[in-house]
Amino acid sequence: MNLSVNCCAFESPILDQVLPPILFLEFMFGLMGNIVALWMFIFHMDEWKPNSVYLTHLAVADSIVLFCLPFRADYYRRGKDWIHGDALCRILLFLLAANRAAGIFFLTAVAVDRYFKIVHPLNRINRMGLGYALWVSLGLWALIFVATGYLLADEHFYENNNRTQCESFNICMGFTPLSTWHNTFYVMQFFLPTAIVAFCTFRITWQLRIRTVDKKGKIKRAVQFVLAVALIFITCFFPSTISRIAVWILKVWYNECKYFEEANLAFYTSVCFTYFNSVLNPVVYYFSSPVFSGTFQKLIDKLLRRKNDKDQSETKNEITTVDGKKSSNQLPDGS
Repeated sequence: MNLSVNCCAFESPILDQVLPPILFLEFMFGLMGNIVALWMFIFHMDEWKPNSVYLTHLAVADSIVLFCLPFRADYYRRGKDWIHGDALCRILLFLLAANRAAGIFFLTAVAVDRYFKIVHPLNRINRMGLGYALWVSLGLWALIFVATGYLLADEHFYENNNRTQCESFNICMGFTPLSTWHNTFYVMQFFLPTAIVAFCTFRITWQLRIRTVDKKGKIKRAVQFVLAVALIFITCFFPSTISRIAVWILKVWYNECKYFEEANLAFYTSVCFTYFNSVLNPVVYYFSSPVFSGTFQKLIDKLLRRKNDKDQSETKNEITTVDGKKSSNQLPDGS
């Protein structure tokens, strides 16, 4: 179990059996949902708004990181043995960390956009166009890279029972500046945006209560969206954040690996819920704006109309064929 002088590693046969199929399912369903979302954003979006820009960036981030999940599933299937080299290990850990941050930041950006549109409709921020949204997106990506780019600089290999572990959250005794920042950012990127989303949710919900008229259900849709975002935050990001805090607290009390085994198991189990946000995000897109849901509904109606037209055409052909056979059978002999 002891990895090196200062770090720990643990055998986790339960994770090795359970996580590969879960990660593979997340990969399949998440990829299908995000490809459909990107297809709609790029080819079928009639009207672009700032929230569409934020959600497109989110869909791109989700689609990229989903391709990391098969490698992660293979890693657990081999009993936490990484065989793909140092460079790919660094890139994979960076993409996983960047996706978590992107998932949180861009969902928060859309929640804030909804907040200004509903609660402060006359604010000048609402009059800023797509250029403003693009600059905000670039700023968020720059922040994400600055906050997580260090994962590309260091090696994350540790040897354990002739297996090479590729982990960014290794449990090492003591508090180095890099590990302290790694854990601090992991926790901060959850609690600060969650506080912002909670505030937006409360204010938008309150606006729905005090307004007797909600034209076109705009406020109700905004409430549904921020509640969906809050649900994703709680389901996908809260468990791993709490388990990481538990590991941090244990490091203050103990300096032996045996005290961290259960907390380590809880953390890596809950991390799978973080990847699940890439599966749920396409559902959030539907509630993000009437533009997206309207476009989605048009596509569904078009597909159903084509199917009905095809069924009617086939039915008509069958009737014509049957009538033709009847007419042929009714011809007199010798005619």
